[in-house]
Amino acid sequence: MKIYTKTGDKGTTSLFGGERVPKHHIRIESYGTVDELNSWIGLIRDHSTDVAMALILEGVQNKLFTAGAILATPPSKEVLKSGKKRLNIERIEEEDLSVLETAIDQMETELPPMTHFVLPGGHPHVSYCHIARTVCRRAERRTSQLNEIEEVEEIVIRYLNRLSDYLFVLARKLSNDLQAKEVKWIPTKKE
Repeated sequence: MKIYTKTGDKGTTSLFGGERVPKHHIRIESYGTVDELNSWIGLIRDHSTDVAMALILEGVQNKLFTAGAILATPPSKEVLKSGKKRLNIERIEEEDLSVLETAIDQMETELPPMTHFVLPGGHPHVSYCHIARTVCRRAERRTSQLNEIEEVEEIVIRYLNRLSDYLFVLARKLSNDLQAKEVKWIPTKKE
């Protein structure tokens, strides 16, 4: 398979099913941001020494590829003329949300209660989580915007929402594990 096809040289790309759209189309923005998020998750996983965490992150990466495939497929192209679904892949399920929720709940049992917002940072690994969290929120916004134009499977938006929560708690857990200072945001009062 050749990496370059030259078909996108004029600023368009193909969606799954063949439809060509501008590279700045909201559908491309949504799955492109999911792809960017997946790369950040890979960086976090690469720095993980916790086997269980690395397994969760690898599972997340697989689900993000699924989300990307779903987002790259316009609803009009989802079902083939034969009646079969074009995307014959495992979908994102409620169980995938439960995996994230269980991990969040487990991590929170080991953390001090949160009383303030925290400033991102404290250690490079923590910062990677915060960057991934903000990219995840952007992916969620782009996907939500796409959903206003063409329906997106609700579970994709829910998964991105839960994943951003997971990444925030993971950042806090890594701060705790690495004994990095968690700097509280305490707004100064204007006099």
